[in-house]
Order: sequence, then structure tokens, then C-alpha cells
Amino acid sequence: MPATASGGTARGGLRIVGGRHRGRRIEVPPGEGVRPTSDRIREALFNVLMHQGWGPEGANPVLAATVLDVFAGSGALALEALSRGAARAFAFEQDRIAARQVQANARGLGEAGRLTLIEADALDPPPARAPANLIFLDPPYGRDLVAPALAALRRRGWIAPGAVLVVETDKAERLPPLAGAERLAEKTYGKTRLVFLRG
Repeated sequence: MPATASGGTARGGLRIVGGRHRGRRIEVPPGEGVRPTSDRIREALFNVLMHQGWGPEGANPVLAATVLDVFAGSGALALEALSRGAARAFAFEQDRIAARQVQANARGLGEAGRLTLIEADALDPPPARAPANLIFLDPPYGRDLVAPALAALRRRGWIAPGAVLVVETDKAERLPPLAGAERLAEKTYGKTRLVFLRG
């Protein structure tokens, strides 16, 4: 079964929690295949990114970043990054209903020109249009998709040297050692674990 939409813990509408679109609503595609990353966890995730100095010369890695949201779901992570100063974003989503929702959310925020939707399987992505230096991976839980997705992205040129990667998993899920990735930090919020890596 191919890798499909993901996303975190809330159902229904979400909001952008920071940056120029703060407070704006986005919608979640229907169905059980999408787990939208909750507002609370997204806020915690971006607070870590903003204050750890993992970008060039110790800067915030979100600013001016090329972002890749690998299991996009609603597109919330990519759109949050654009709201907070990323330059552009690519979103992988192979489920057609979810893909249409990503596009609708981008249009609703006026970000359709900076977010490129790619209807692709994360385990068999197309060649990179541009290497990303900030990458979000929030795959369906319990299917051991992180390592093969990272390997496929690296093979196709999507991971820029020194990229920051954020992986979301269930806290009970074991994340194996990932070739070519240095673990920077790990945070747990309820049942959700965020692992920050240098690619």
C-alpha cells in the first residue's frame, strides 16, 4: 500500500498559529487517512526551530527556506512555514481529495504562488525541482515509512546538504537509525514525538 496523507491529532478546521497568516483558518480533508498536526504541536515544533539556531550561521532555519512537506495532508506544516518566512514550499500528497484541499488552503491564504503541490508517493518521488533545506515528514503511524522515505528523497535530490528535518511519530513508535542524518533533538507532547535531524 503506497504512503498517503498524514498530518497529527485534531479533526476539522485548523488555524495558522504564527507569522503573517496567524489566526487564519485552513481545512482538513475528510477521511481517516489524514491526521492533521494539531495547532498546539505545530506551535511547539516551530518554537523549537526558531530558537535553536539550526539555520545558516545560527539563524532561524525557517526564514527564506525552501520547504518540503512530504506527507502533506492539509498542507498545514508547509503553510505554517510560509506564514513564518519561508521562501517557497513543495507539498507531496498522493491522495486526490487531500491534494485538492492542500491547493484550496494555499489559495485561501494567498499562497498558491509559493506552494507547489506534487501528487506523488513519498516512497517513489519525482526528481527534485529544488533541494529543500527544511523538510517535514509526518507519515502514517506504525508503518515504518520514515527511513524508506528519507532514502528515496535523498536519492532523488530533494534533501539539501545540511537540511533540517522534522519527523513526527507516535511516541511508542521506534525510529531506527537513519543513514546520513544526525539527531539534533527529540521532544514529546502527549502521544506525539517530534525528532529533529540534520540531513
